[in-house]
Amino acid sequence: MKIRAITAFIQLASPTDAAAIARAADFLHTAKPQFETAGFEVQTLRLALPPLTETLSETSPAAIAAFGQWLERETRRHGIEYVSAGAIIADSPTANLRAIAAVPELIAATETVFTSAVVASTANGINLDAIRACAAAVRRIGAQSADGFGNLRFALLANVPAETPFFPGSYHHGGAPAFAIATEAADVAVSALQNADSLADARNSLAEAISRTGEKLAAIADSLAAAHGFAFGGIDFSLAPFPLPKISIGGAMEHLGVDAFGGHGTLFATAFLTRILKEANPRPTGYNGVMLPVLEDSVLAQRAIDGTFGVNDLLLYSAVCGTGLDTIPIPGDSTTDQIAAVMLDVATLSVVLDKPLTARLLPVPGLSAGDVTAFNFEYFANSAILPLKPHGATTIFSNNQHFNF
Repeated sequence: MKIRAITAFIQLASPTDAAAIARAADFLHTAKPQFETAGFEVQTLRLALPPLTETLSETSPAAIAAFGQWLERETRRHGIEYVSAGAIIADSPTANLRAIAAVPELIAATETVFTSAVVASTANGINLDAIRACAAAVRRIGAQSADGFGNLRFALLANVPAETPFFPGSYHHGGAPAFAIATEAADVAVSALQNADSLADARNSLAEAISRTGEKLAAIADSLAAAHGFAFGGIDFSLAPFPLPKISIGGAMEHLGVDAFGGHGTLFATAFLTRILKEANPRPTGYNGVMLPVLEDSVLAQRAIDGTFGVNDLLLYSAVCGTGLDTIPIPGDSTTDQIAAVMLDVATLSVVLDKPLTARLLPVPGLSAGDVTAFNFEYFANSAILPLKPHGATTIFSNNQHFNF
């Protein structure tokens, strides 16, 4: 198991508060060797800010892009690989949606800056206008490059809490600095399940591994928090994969006994693993569930090519897993209405079930359903373009702005 990210959460005194970034970088570079000495490889150091419109009063595309460029320069200068400019909070009917419309300019102007938009919550309901704005942004971002890769750095969020360490859903609640840990733990599940003789044996083996590792991580983190004044927010032990079979959540499910990911029984396997995570993680935060990012998992990527699952299957699994629709390649000509309708379904699941979910969709220019992607990114396994249904919910979006169940 590796640590995917140590994510620090800070508030800037002003939009050009370089000193705060320097202090966060010092902490992160102090924390990294502490975990590595204990045997945990740390892949990335990350920084996340409060909601974007709390940091910036000006939300024009030019202002947001300029802020993103400054943020990228400062974090790169201090050895921080990725930075979240903060989520755009847009779940209320009075939300300012101009910032969402400016996201394509932010993505185009930077390479390591992420952002997201919270469009739904159990408390405030679903902002349909915000969902449509996100869908329009995804379309524009996708068209900005030959492979649509920019949408890796933008996602729709629903019920995702602050201090979630996995990008692109990371943002700070404000106030005192904090940090949290995101794991790359699909290999823990593969190891626990591939030699299990029964479901009970699999459950006990995985739970013991998560609990033991979580306690070790938490002890180091608590020591860092006490010494440096960064509150420890917890561990997101989501079973994040890497595109190798031995680090595949799809592979883990097939070791558990599912004939092929996407076949009947996959819902059970997803719920089975999620329940173990919820019970075994000693210091949970964020999603803390099963991640099913199609482009980041070699088995999922291959099963998409094999045709064993589609977007609706992933929506079904989202009802019992951790993150929703993540890194899903879709046709380059997907319309705003189609994308918005999928996002609406994700938001609905999140609000009705009161659970954090995201939608990170990647329209790939020039590719149609069934075509295979050609990304050149170490965290991606190329996969088949998944089709969206041709009919959406145009009238719902046209006649309504906000809804609460």
